[in-house]
Amino acid sequence: MPTRILPAVGDADAVRSITTLLSQLPDAEPMAPVIDSTQLVDTLARLAAESIDELPEVVVVHERIGPVPALELIREVALRFPAVGVVLVTSDASPGLFQAAMDYGARGLAALPLSYEELASRVHAVAQWSSGVRRHLGAGGDVFTGVGGTVVTVSGAKGGVGVTLTAIHLALAAQASGRSAALVDLDLQSGDVASFLDVQFRRSVVDLATITDISPRVLADAVFRHDTGLTLLLAPAEGERGEDVTDRAARHILGALRSRYEVVVVDTGAQLVGAGAAAVETADTALLVTTPDVVSVRGAKRTVRMWDRLQIRKAEETTIVVNRHTRSTEIQPPLIQKITGTTVAATVIPANFKELQQVVDAGRVHELENKSAVKQALWTLAGELDLVKPTEGAHKSGRLRGDRLRGDRGAVSIRRRKDGGG
Repeated sequence: MPTRILPAVGDADAVRSITTLLSQLPDAEPMAPVIDSTQLVDTLARLAAESIDELPEVVVVHERIGPVPALELIREVALRFPAVGVVLVTSDASPGLFQAAMDYGARGLAALPLSYEELASRVHAVAQWSSGVRRHLGAGGDVFTGVGGTVVTVSGAKGGVGVTLTAIHLALAAQASGRSAALVDLDLQSGDVASFLDVQFRRSVVDLATITDISPRVLADAVFRHDTGLTLLLAPAEGERGEDVTDRAARHILGALRSRYEVVVVDTGAQLVGAGAAAVETADTALLVTTPDVVSVRGAKRTVRMWDRLQIRKAEETTIVVNRHTRSTEIQPPLIQKITGTTVAATVIPANFKELQQVVDAGRVHELENKSAVKQALWTLAGELDLVKPTEGAHKSGRLRGDRLRGDRGAVSIRRRKDGGG
């Protein structure tokens, strides 16, 4: 069977050189080259949606691919498409870069200028590895399918601003609308998702921290299936064990979850640790929850600036969620947006602790009544973020005609986020 090879090369001269050499390899079937990182990921996602067998065995990534740097792109491909082997083509063949490429998930490295013998050797070895992985996965039926879900992180400007409640109800709204959803507690030392949902558990995210090949079967053993249908991956009961979840482990775990669920909501808490930082960095949407008071807004500004300094997330790529909002407060969403330089979600969460007190004290926040203004706002926020599946008969504007989410008949209509704004 011929080896399918997908070149990812942005430079026109390099495209000609690499495709010419690839076409000369025995039993090789070069695919049409892609010119940037976005086109590569989109192409692989489209092929994966059809079948894992449609994916190329080998992807050749040129060092000058963009806009995502080559190593970051390799990491994303390795996480989202684990049966695809990547060869990095680079002018720097030093041991340091070789080790870095392997750490990011590459299966081989070929030095520029390319030689036929070296390229043939690397492609052959990686193709054999890819075929072996597919045989192994196929034998047990443990193959991740799908184009990859949406990852949303929920972080706090400081402690006590409502991060966990927000994360839980965003995940519940997605699940109730018919999408498969997972909720991950990466507040590793003080996570409260289990307490809020009245869950007794034995396994946690720590059980996946040292596993390099997270198959669906391994993942299923680590998660907890809640009565609502929501899949939970919980923080450890012993906070000190959270140190075992490194940033690299967090990326690997979230990549496995993204491959299996349509929506993955991650509670990162209010403290920045490596695992939470990795989640925020790789998320499709990063939410930062604040309350409309001076201390919390200062905390939000401080967090946004820190994320920017550490190159985790730019301010304009962060969305602020205002919790416990009242019309009488002096600090309103437009002012928060101006102070933090972020986008602010159009949906605000009203201040109404009386609605929440009983379910919070009982540890059953999933039983919050449908008529609750807080629940309605949180589920509307899920719609604004495109986490829910639109029902049949929805208007083109995005507002749902029936004002219903499957399995929750009291929910308000869902407003989908407009292009370019929150």
